[in-house]
Amino acid sequence: MPTSLTRPVAPEPYALLPPVPTFTLTSTDWVHGAPVPDVHTNTDAGQNVSPQLSWSGFPEHTAGFAVSVFDPDAPGVAGWWHWTVLGLGPDVTSLETGAGRPDGSGLPSGAFHLRGDDGVAGYVGCAPPPGDQVHRYYVAVHALDTADLGLTRDTLPGAASCALVFHTVARAVLMGTCQR
Repeated sequence: MPTSLTRPVAPEPYALLPPVPTFTLTSTDWVHGAPVPDVHTNTDAGQNVSPQLSWSGFPEHTAGFAVSVFDPDAPGVAGWWHWTVLGLGPDVTSLETGAGRPDGSGLPSGAFHLRGDDGVAGYVGCAPPPGDQVHRYYVAVHALDTADLGLTRDTLPGAASCALVFHTVARAVLMGTCQR
């Protein structure tokens, strides 16, 4: 068993993808680059509540959206998927605080969660290993060229991320941090 989790900081994940235009993503709950409030974590003080998100300025021809939360700093080689939402129509420009409830009741009609790396179909809060480096949690809203990616609730989040690369016409990113 390793005695240290010391390792290089992972690169910013969306900088590794083909460039696309950006648009605006804001939250009343998270501040870009700042620590994530406890309520949005899966720590002893946390409640696994997904953050409020609003987006604007996306391309006029956007046919739908996908939302994800990804931690590239998780130990291991593949990061950690905390939340993926698919099936958001082009008229959906926000998600309320708590929309990530596993029962799906907080999502707009037609939208659905994928199971994240914790096995939960819904938002799972930030929970870096105690004593590990600062983890970055990237919320991404992907503006898509199609409303139907052909993906189902059984699709793995990494596979969905790959599919999104081929259909993303613009992307907005907000990043929060967490360390314990």
